[in-house]
Parts: sequence; structure tokens; C-alpha cells
Amino acid sequence: MLELAILGTLKEQPLHGYELKKRLVDALGPFSSVSFGSLYPALARLQRAGAVEASEAPPAAAAAPAPPIPMTGSIAGEAAAFRARRPRPEPRSSRVRKVYRITPHGESLFVELLATDTASVDDERSFSLKFAFCRYLAPEARLGLLERRRAQLVERLARYRSTGRSRSERLDTYMRSLVDHDTEATERDITWLDSLIASEKQASTSTPKSPKEGS
Repeated sequence: MLELAILGTLKEQPLHGYELKKRLVDALGPFSSVSFGSLYPALARLQRAGAVEASEAPPAAAAAPAPPIPMTGSIAGEAAAFRARRPRPEPRSSRVRKVYRITPHGESLFVELLATDTASVDDERSFSLKFAFCRYLAPEARLGLLERRRAQLVERLARYRSTGRSRSERLDTYMRSLVDHDTEATERDITWLDSLIASEKQASTSTPKSPKEGS
């Protein structure tokens, strides 16, 4: 999931590692496990795969030349002005700043990861991330993503209802309330997906065909 998030974020613009981490935390949430310890190994894997490339950041613009020392006739004044205009050494950075950008191969890999049907323990965040980048999918792939998610939720809803019936006598008030809450939340998500799926289907049928397609 981290590789998908990296590629999707870099698809929008090249970024330094620090800014990339900040945007990933914004996309995945404050409680995500994105750290420099996980980000840079993932970037290295993507670089080896040819999906991401890095280049050193351009050096900062040189400072404008200092104005000439005014001849004041005062030795002390001219010496002070000379000391003030002497260039100071540039602070050395312990790490070379790199700018990461997605490659054409990375663009293809991103779409492949986005459209892949993956069932994971963390499917909530996985779907949310894919949905956030849904605009990059072709209409049929976008519809497939929504329909797969709906099928997962329908299966989950069946389990919740079965659990509620089979364990209703053994559940206390709080556990029963929790099962009811999960059931209602899943029903709302299915209704939301039904609306999205209907909109996608309507958009695909209302898209005007080109003269070549209509012939």
C-alpha cells in the first residue's frame, strides 16, 4: 500500500523526501506507519524497479555581490565594512537532498496497483487510498473497484447478521450495541457505493460516441 501511495503522490508532482513523507501522512492519516525508516526503503525498491528516479536538488541561488566598500577616510570604518562584507562559509548539510519523481514505468505500475483486486487485513485503508486516486483509473476499472468493494461489504454484512442471530442471547447490551453499530455502518457504506456505481454506469452510457464509434 505504501508503494501505491508514493507513486500516486509523486504522480502529482516531484517531491523531496521530507515533503513526500508529510503528504503521505496527510493521505494515510496521522496514525499511519509512515516513517523515514519505511519511506526510504520503499523508495529504494521503486528505484530498483525503475518506477521512481531521484536527482539532487539544484543548489541555492548565489547571493548578489556585495556593494563596494565606501572610502570614508576612516581606517577603522573601512576595516569594519570589509569585515562585514566578507563571505561567510555555507553550512554543510549532512544529507544530500534528493527530488523524487515518477517514471513512465512507474505510471504503468501505479495504474496496475490501483486496479489490482487485493484483499488484506487492512482493507479499509487500502480502499480509501485507492478511492482517493480513483480519478486516474479508466471508467471500467473504476467501476470494477467499486463493485469489488461492494461485494466485500455485502459478505461482511451477512457475517454481522449471522453473528447477531446466533449469539444474541449470549451478547450483553454493549456487545449487541457494537454489532448493531457495525451492521448499520456497513449498510450505509453499501448504500453509498450503490449511488457511486449508479453514477458511474450513467456516466458511461451518457458519454457521446465519436462518429467512428457510432457508424
